[in-house]
Order: sequence, then C-alpha cells, then structure tokens
Amino acid sequence: MTKSELISAVAEKTGMTKKDSDAVVNAVIETIMSALASGEKVQIVGFGTFEVKTRAEHVGRNPYTGEPMTIAESKHVSFSAGKTLKESLKR
Repeated sequence: MTKSELISAVAEKTGMTKKDSDAVVNAVIETIMSALASGEKVQIVGFGTFEVKTRAEHVGRNPYTGEPMTIAESKHVSFSAGKTLKESLKR
C-alpha cells in the first residue's frame, strides 16, 4: 500500500475528503517522526511500538578488498508489532 492508497482508504473509512485525509495522515507521520527524532518511544496500543535503537561501532570488512574497516555507530528505527496486530496476521 502506498501513501496515496492509505490516504484514499482513510477517506473512504472516515467519510472525510481526500484533502482532509491527506492532512491527517501527514500530521500523524510527522508527529511520529518528530517524537522518534527527539528520542521518544511511540506506542500505538494494538498496533505496535516504534523505537530508536543504536547500533554500536564495530569492525567489518570491505567487500572489495577484504580489509578490516570500522563501521561507525548508527541509529535505526525498530518496530515491534502489538498483540492485536500479531493476532490479526494469524487469521
């Protein structure tokens, strides 16, 4: 599902216009991104939890030369599915 398909589905389910649904979907996405950027965990009960995690600096290998190289510490977003979402996938 693309973002535009999501906006259309929200408009259909809520009876809102696509323009209003677009504003709502964008506001939700921006709010989640802002919370994650400030280090907060975003928990949507029944759906799941978004969290920023840190990968420690470690040594890897250059795939072309085989030489060891240091891979810098980095951050990534982690998602854990909630109970309701997990159960809906079993059906």
